[in-house]
Formats: sequence, structure tokens, C-alpha cells
Amino acid sequence: MAITVEATYENGGLKLDSPLPLADQQRVTIVVQEQPVSRARRSYGIIGWTGDPETVRKAALDPECGIVESP
Repeated sequence: MAITVEATYENGGLKLDSPLPLADQQRVTIVVQEQPVSRARRSYGIIGWTGDPETVRKAALDPECGIVESP
């Protein structure tokens, strides 16, 4: 059986977002995989933007905000 849960690494341990449906003392194997980070979140702060990453993402993907071609 495979279970996928989200967790946060904090003070040397993993803090699960929700409890696991396991028996007490049941042994398991854990595979840790980082969550993918969006390009907007990775580049947040580079341009000094103090707003939220979602607004930057929307602006970056908006075709009206593209590069204007010169004649």
C-alpha cells in the first residue's frame, strides 16, 4: 500500500500535515521527495516585488505584458 502525505521539515524532523492510517509500531519505508517549486516562486524577490508570487505569475503569463516589438 502506498500513502502520499505532505509534511514540513522542522527542527530536524518531519511534521505531517495529517495523521497516517497505520498501526502503532508498524514499520514503514519512507521516500522523501521535494515538492516542485513554480518559476514564479523560485524567482520571487529578484525584482524587489513586495506583492504575492501569484500576481507575478499572472503578469508573466499574460500575453498583453509581453515584449513589444520595435518597428
